[in-house]
Amino acid sequence: MFSSLLGFTAVAVLLTVSPGPDFAVVLRTSLGSGRRSALCSALGIATGCFVWGLAGAAGLTAMLSASQAAYDVLRVAGALYLMWLGFQALRSARRSSKAAGGTGADAPVPEAGAAVPAPGEAGRQSPLQAFRTGLLTNVLNPKVGVVYMSLLPQFIPHDAPVVTTTLLLVAVHAVLGFGWLGGIALAVHRARAFFQRPRVRRRMDQATGGVLLALGAAVGVETAR
Repeated sequence: MFSSLLGFTAVAVLLTVSPGPDFAVVLRTSLGSGRRSALCSALGIATGCFVWGLAGAAGLTAMLSASQAAYDVLRVAGALYLMWLGFQALRSARRSSKAAGGTGADAPVPEAGAAVPAPGEAGRQSPLQAFRTGLLTNVLNPKVGVVYMSLLPQFIPHDAPVVTTTLLLVAVHAVLGFGWLGGIALAVHRARAFFQRPRVRRRMDQATGGVLLALGAAVGVETAR
């Protein structure tokens, strides 16, 4: 069991640090909603690993790999969700750009004591919303289930209980993923003085939005083939 855990951990590290929608979602949440929401988004992604792990133990991922129609439906849903997240990021960048353009000499001066919303504040996510976003990003990605189905059995000893060992391996992956994505959230928070500059925020929103749209479109095109 120890050698199986050690071997899976090495593979899981490579899977964790590979760039993908999880990275873009946590980065976007950290920039737009702060450290706490970004950590909740990373926690939602880690929770999604357990959802896929339980599904794999129940044989649902086997059904997805055997049924092309079911696999394609889930892929399309995931692609649409990624594109929607990308659209939100680009819309936030556009709003902050308009807000910055309205701060010149002709801009109205707020009354004394009136609250002035920060650029992009309307699009901030609560920790619960961020958790849901991270969870859906992972659960709507069927590649996670297929990877689990093809990878996990190789690291389950012959006499080991399948469900318990599967959840143990998934826990290793989830902890690594939360540590990696949580580290990204904390790093962005430490550099918040730089990332909170209006121009930098707009560029990062545009970049993450473009990446999410591109990932969703790529999945959609691949599914349509």
